Amino acid sequence: MASAMSNARWLTLSQMVRIALQMVSIFILSRLLAPSEYGLLAMATVAVNFASLLRDMGTGAAVIQKENLTRETTNTVFWLNVGLGVSIALVLIAISPMVEDYFRTPHLAPVLCLMALSFPLTSSCAVHSALLERESNFRTLARIEIVSAALALVTAVTLAFTGFGVYSLVWQTLVSAMLSALQLWLASRWRPEKIWSRSEFRGLWRFSGNLTGFSFVNFFARNADSMVIGRILGAIPLGIYAQAYKVMMFPLQSMSYVANRALFPVMSRQQGQRAEMARLYLRSLRLIATVTAPMMAGLWLLREPFVRVALGPQWQSVPIILAWLAPVGFLQSIISTTGAVFMATGRTDLMMRLGALGAVLQVGSFFIGVHWGIEGVAICYLIANVLNAIPHFYFATRELHSNLLQLLRALWQPVAFSLVMLALLAPLLQWMRSDQFGPQVVLFGLAACGAAVFAGLTLLFSKELVLDMKKMVGRA
Repeated sequence: MASAMSNARWLTLSQMVRIALQMVSIFILSRLLAPSEYGLLAMATVAVNFASLLRDMGTGAAVIQKENLTRETTNTVFWLNVGLGVSIALVLIAISPMVEDYFRTPHLAPVLCLMALSFPLTSSCAVHSALLERESNFRTLARIEIVSAALALVTAVTLAFTGFGVYSLVWQTLVSAMLSALQLWLASRWRPEKIWSRSEFRGLWRFSGNLTGFSFVNFFARNADSMVIGRILGAIPLGIYAQAYKVMMFPLQSMSYVANRALFPVMSRQQGQRAEMARLYLRSLRLIATVTAPMMAGLWLLREPFVRVALGPQWQSVPIILAWLAPVGFLQSIISTTGAVFMATGRTDLMMRLGALGAVLQVGSFFIGVHWGIEGVAICYLIANVLNAIPHFYFATRELHSNLLQLLRALWQPVAFSLVMLALLAPLLQWMRSDQFGPQVVLFGLAACGAAVFAGLTLLFSKELVLDMKKMVGRA
């Protein structure tokens, strides 16, 4: 647990800084850029995210998971990634006119062509990143991620102020990719050699092939909403939905991202000790819920003042969508952690099948919900996530020789404390509205009250959780 906590501490620091930078980005760029420009980026991102599935074909995870790593493995993975990165960029550039025609949106092709240049950059440093993760050197990775995100944000804000529009967001992605690649090459001692092994590639494919298959189906589950909304409802509704989705994704991008990256290398070294893996996983899941449950409960309650303060008046339709996406944020923050279990135990085949089930549920929900607009999409998306959670947790706990009852025992306190927090804050919110307090006072005042209530309940009734929190923020 100590190693996982140390990993989580550095990853949490990185994510907290990146979330702060994202919030700054939302505060500034949402006022400089129109919803249609965010919608244009969202359309290009659909194609970019799809291409990302082939960027390393799961070989980075294979480098981390493999017990005995050889020169042949790392070099084969490197040259595979470089070839894929260059090929993907060329294909995206070639199909950009067709993507523009599909979305019926002018000026989409040049945006996509520019974003394609990030692939050779990120592919060239995938092995370097995987080796640092395998060694649990997350302190270095945190520094790299923070520096890259900060300088990329400065670039985006500068370009937005000077009138570059959507290209300020595109260059934010490119600058981040360039700086990350440069720093990873400088930080890692490993250098590629002219080695390629077919036998190593075949061995890797048994693990990474299923992982790639999961990535494909997961892509459709996560991006079909943009494809459906962009095609049927247009750029402006998509921009509104995408902004609400981005806000909802903060806890998923932070806590589940931290948990998966922190747990995966540690659990991969414990493949023969399922009881220890289960203990580590359930404690980590409880820590995640302790952050995401009150965060999403607070977002649900304070969605209107949050949007008024953070985004501005042009995004007045976002709170309606956040009412349904906030519970989705909590569910996905804990569901996504099952990936670390399936990868660490080598069950990427099961991971792929569950991903296919999730894709059917979620894509189906988008096609059904779009008949009632973007709010209908959000409602159906929540229902699909509830249904998707049950098989994921059943099979994850089974692989760890645990059960759903133990999982519920790990989660019930953070969820219950969050509901109590909501019950206490809701009347206070109504009173502040009736007395016409400003949105800034409502947002920050009630957020502070909610944090105090949740922290107080945790300190009084969950000593074990408090000890785990101390371990994560204390010295390893």
